Amino acid sequence: MDDAKKSKIYVSSLLEAKDDVEEKMESGYEAYMKLVKGLSEREANDALIANVSRSMQQYEEVTIGLIYIILTDPALAQKAYRDMTFISRDGLTLVWNRFTQLITERFTKMNDAARKQVVWFAREMVKNSVTGVDNVISALVKQVAGGDISARNMALAEALLDMLTEYRSWLDKYPVLMAMVLYTYLRVIEDHGAPMFAAFRQKEVNFCIHLLRTKFVDCCKIGRDLIRLLQNVARIPEFEKLWKDMIHKPQSLSPQFTGIKQLLQQRTPPKYLGCLLHPEIEKKLIFFTSKVKFGQQKRYQDWFQRQYLNTPESQSLRCDLIRYICCNIHPSNDILSSEIIQRWAVIGWLLTTCTSNIAASNAKLALFYDWLMFNPARGNIMDIEPGILVMHHSMRSHPAITGTLLDFLCRIIPNFYPPFEPQIKQGIAGALRFILEKRVLSTLAPLLTSPKLDKELRAMIKDTFAEFVQVEGAKTPALKEPSPITTPPPESLEIEVNSLESPTEKLLSPLDAAFSDDDDEERKNSPISPPSKPADVFFRQIKEVEEVDIKPFLEQMDGDYKEICQHLFNQKNGDAEEQCDNVASLCSVILRSDDFDSDIAEPLAQFLCGLYNAHLNGPMLPDEINTESMEDSLGKPLFVIFRNLSQCNDEGTCPVQLLRLVCVMYEKHTNIGYSLLYYLHGSSRLREGNKLHVYEEVCKNTESGDLITCLVKDFQACQEEDVNLLCYLVPAVYTQFPEAAIPNTDLLQSIVSCIDSTQLQSLICKIMQGDVQLFKKESLAKVVESTLRWETFEQYCVWQLLSAHDIEVEHLLPVVSKLMYKEHPEAIASLLLMLKMEKVSPELLKPMLLRSFDNCDQFTTSLLSHWVTQDEQLLAEIFKAMLMKSPSVAKRLNKRPPKHPTSEQLLGHLNNLRLTAAIKQTMFFSQEALLQGLQHLQHSCSDAQKTKFSDMFELLEVIEDLSRTTRSRVAKRSPSYSSSPTKPKKQIITVGDSSSDSDMDDDMAKAKAGRKRKKSSGVGSDSD
Repeated sequence: MDDAKKSKIYVSSLLEAKDDVEEKMESGYEAYMKLVKGLSEREANDALIANVSRSMQQYEEVTIGLIYIILTDPALAQKAYRDMTFISRDGLTLVWNRFTQLITERFTKMNDAARKQVVWFAREMVKNSVTGVDNVISALVKQVAGGDISARNMALAEALLDMLTEYRSWLDKYPVLMAMVLYTYLRVIEDHGAPMFAAFRQKEVNFCIHLLRTKFVDCCKIGRDLIRLLQNVARIPEFEKLWKDMIHKPQSLSPQFTGIKQLLQQRTPPKYLGCLLHPEIEKKLIFFTSKVKFGQQKRYQDWFQRQYLNTPESQSLRCDLIRYICCNIHPSNDILSSEIIQRWAVIGWLLTTCTSNIAASNAKLALFYDWLMFNPARGNIMDIEPGILVMHHSMRSHPAITGTLLDFLCRIIPNFYPPFEPQIKQGIAGALRFILEKRVLSTLAPLLTSPKLDKELRAMIKDTFAEFVQVEGAKTPALKEPSPITTPPPESLEIEVNSLESPTEKLLSPLDAAFSDDDDEERKNSPISPPSKPADVFFRQIKEVEEVDIKPFLEQMDGDYKEICQHLFNQKNGDAEEQCDNVASLCSVILRSDDFDSDIAEPLAQFLCGLYNAHLNGPMLPDEINTESMEDSLGKPLFVIFRNLSQCNDEGTCPVQLLRLVCVMYEKHTNIGYSLLYYLHGSSRLREGNKLHVYEEVCKNTESGDLITCLVKDFQACQEEDVNLLCYLVPAVYTQFPEAAIPNTDLLQSIVSCIDSTQLQSLICKIMQGDVQLFKKESLAKVVESTLRWETFEQYCVWQLLSAHDIEVEHLLPVVSKLMYKEHPEAIASLLLMLKMEKVSPELLKPMLLRSFDNCDQFTTSLLSHWVTQDEQLLAEIFKAMLMKSPSVAKRLNKRPPKHPTSEQLLGHLNNLRLTAAIKQTMFFSQEALLQGLQHLQHSCSDAQKTKFSDMFELLEVIEDLSRTTRSRVAKRSPSYSSSPTKPKKQIITVGDSSSDSDMDDDMAKAKAGRKRKKSSGVGSDSD
């Protein structure tokens, strides 16, 4: 293959054409090289910025070219990443989106070098806490396949584990991702039992145990599957000890954890069950159960087995497949009634492929696991349907399969976990009742009493499921209501550990998980139940700060630095004032030094961060803010460095030596940034000055070199430790750095994602008092548009903060066209309430009428219903102007985007308004201005529009006829009517009119009949 045609990213053959994505990357690479070729670094940066600023398309082209360099050239990858962050216009959103797509769709095809670069790039983004990188890590974790010990899979698993172990603090910020990681590595530990994997397996064990011990509440979100996975590894000493704590001392893991029953009753969310299957396997399985017809499945089964089920280690994969089919693949009624192969048939085939007794037992348990603790009130019939149908359909052609499944179902009740025998029997009985209630099978008697079953098995079934067994010739027993289960006292749940080799000796085999696809049910079932007795409630442990070994850094120093640092080390638990004096002396030595370079700053910064690590973690802001408490809070030894740094010289610049030290400390400890902000803001308020420019100076000299990047990073770190401190810093940051802070949505999200209602109230008060401004009209629409993808509470916080500002609602109008009624309910509701406070005007009405007028979008109709009750005459005048202008506008729609509503949109929204309850309380459709506008529009409407809105135009004609009839009747009754100089008032059809209901009905009927007899419209000429 020619080098020009050979792929640098994928493993390809001569027969395969080059991937179109790779061609785009190469094109972007060529565009990037043309821009920077022969230029210095500064000139290249200027050229890149100028190019990407022209359009989003050129930004995307250059970014894709940089991705290509990262994937194909490790030597230039670091520079490409630096350029990528330099030109980023969206916080690297485009980058992580493209990488996630590449991993999901093409990671399997990549060569080893490209796969290694993907992991390297993910590590760099995690290292820099890039927003959205959790999606990349999630996609990579899904690539770690169970039942696969190939070199490529093991290399990926080990590289990911090393990364997540190194950046464990980053992982803790994403509880869902952390649970997925734990779920994946607990699953693959059982595949790594060979001696060659001993070292890696121990790393997996240590990682999982550390997560379970420190984040048990978050791990419990996995649900029942956590029990199943822990049983698979229960013989490993570390997990055996964990099992003892779970059974005998559950609250040692978490005060909210009451025991394993709590987990067994909790469904596992679908996202966890799905993450165990490799994307390729998942895609094939979905195709198998949605496209392949009965009778044509054999060749697909043979291919699937050769590809994925042909190795000894793949035996464990069958459990994952069965659990996924039962709980994630819930076919529609159309598929159930079609010729597509059903789930029970696929599961039956998987059961026949098991070649070991252990794998077969685990596969059966995977099939019936949802039955064990089944609750009809919360259960899903689709989870248990495959189990009963496999037995029912196998009875005719494969009775041995049905026999083994029934035997397993009977034996699991007493042997799964003896203390839970009553609950398990009740759960299986409840599942069988639910199956009959939902008419999956009309009766169970033919299945449970079949003569094809062994005599002893039939006797065991009769004894276990007596209420479901039909005696020959007898009437089918009525279904019994489930009897209440009496939970054994806590003492009866205890197991004598000394009598068992393992605390799981009496648990039959690895458990699996069940869940409901209904998210509402998932929300109803709290993942952690409260303790049952007040005596079981304990105080939460205070978060312990990990102590850092700083002696190696002390050994790297010499001279005065080492002497002073040794004093600091010896008195780290001593008097605070003495420590402050020693830190001040250290600062004096640094300031006198002419050769304070990175060789000195590096170990000194590491030493100071480790020495005062406890000061940098946990809450800093005092509960009550006053002069005395702030003086105490800002009197810590570490803040002496910040004090000396902020004492600028005559030129207004910071001391270079201390600036270098603080910048190194900033890179080494995530909490230095917001600690510096806190000191500068707090000391400025105490001494009536402004020192926050020092923070900007530090940011410019860090690795990122960008103020807003540092602010986002520091705010995200602060929200993890002290949300009150974050709220304290918000006014200072937004006032000092408005140009950088106000347009940035990442900074805003870091605030609203962690505050509670009290802190939100405090921010609103500060805004109304003029202490802070979070929004500006110039960037408002763009900021609001970015928030549409946020969580519900975050969006409501944004709208509450926005309402506290004095910003005209007109600045939000550009967002109206981007709001989708079903996808953006938070923004729709908030904007609707804001517009409700405004008086209708052409500028406000125009963007509303440009929205869709179908029944699914009630935004414009609701707003019109309000405005019509406030000032129907003004609304009618505005509509008249638009109706008069609409035809000429419609002719220009082909040449430019619509800036004015079309006649179709106007008629559609008016028709929707006509059907509302609010319109019955007004005389809007009898307003002369509106009638004139409709009459004018009717002449220019197409036949299709006249037909579509015939009810609308008919109403217009009826009102006109009724008006003429009423005027004629009044003229006959009042001789002075025709000679009256005043203009007659319009007659309006309203409930409770002065004329009788019968007269009104007659008039309406006659008017309609007259309209039907006329061939032409007859609405009235323009002269009328």
